[in-house]
Amino acid sequence: MTAPTRKRELGRGERVLPGVWRLRLPLPWPGVPHCNAWAVAAGDGIVLFDTGMHEPGSLGHLERALDQVNLKLEHVRLLVCTHAHSDHYGQAATIIECSGCELWMHPNHGHMTQAAQDPEAAFARRLEVARQSGVPEAALRAYQEARKDDGFGIAAIVEPDRDLVSGVVVNTDLGAWEAYETPGHAPSHVCLYQPERRLLISGDHLLGRVSLYYDYGYTPDPAGEFLTSLDTVEDLGARLCLAGHGRTFTDVQAHINANRQLVAQRVQKVLDVITYDAPITAFDAVPRVYGEPITPMNANWRLSETLCYLRHLEVTGRAERKAGGGGAEVWSAIG
Repeated sequence: MTAPTRKRELGRGERVLPGVWRLRLPLPWPGVPHCNAWAVAAGDGIVLFDTGMHEPGSLGHLERALDQVNLKLEHVRLLVCTHAHSDHYGQAATIIECSGCELWMHPNHGHMTQAAQDPEAAFARRLEVARQSGVPEAALRAYQEARKDDGFGIAAIVEPDRDLVSGVVVNTDLGAWEAYETPGHAPSHVCLYQPERRLLISGDHLLGRVSLYYDYGYTPDPAGEFLTSLDTVEDLGARLCLAGHGRTFTDVQAHINANRQLVAQRVQKVLDVITYDAPITAFDAVPRVYGEPITPMNANWRLSETLCYLRHLEVTGRAERKAGGGGAEVWSAIG
């Protein structure tokens, strides 16, 4: 008997506060069934924060979600992307074409846009990182075959009209939202805060459930940057978080604490592995760190996260890497 397939969601819209609407947009990824875009009233239209992923039928889901809260794409006066991942930036080009609005996004978006401009080079880089991490050649060949026709979930590459960096203000009917650079999850990540109402649009920096992911290889220390960004958000004192996935939540400080705790646990586990099982490749470290085997479903996510913790330990003087066999790097603890 074949296992039942997961029923795909439809785009849904709901009012969260007067002048704030959540647009829940479906995603094709197992375990991540949807993302959120946020519409905020602004004069005779809205500011739209994030876009959903571009794939067949995705624009219809966005239009359906907007229609459920009596809005249309033509109402978008400004598009703001919290970061340049496909589920937050993927439909930017289409939205701009339909509405004529500007796009504001952080300038360090090359982790997505450069890859989309040259997919073959991006895929070759990913394979090389995997090879350096000790992924067996047979697994690399299978991955290459399975992913060779994958797209990036982006309608078209569009450059921002304004760089969304710390201090930039987005004006809405609810007041001004100030941008805060919060790299870690992505080099381009920005959160936006409305101080009078203590509202935080958190993108993927804080989510309803603690779920860690970092883009590896674009910045010196993604995990360390994420921890610093938690400090940045903590100082704001937000009381309601509008996250990129899941429902809104009010226990913002508890989520910050939980993220710090999980990062500390994972870093310590990686340090234990490279202390007692060294020298070891990142690939071989993954099942020891997470207590479960590597599968095609979790390999990319887990390996990227582990590499970021190894890099963090290296930057903080607690780990070193050396050349191993077959072009792979092996890691050991220092001291």
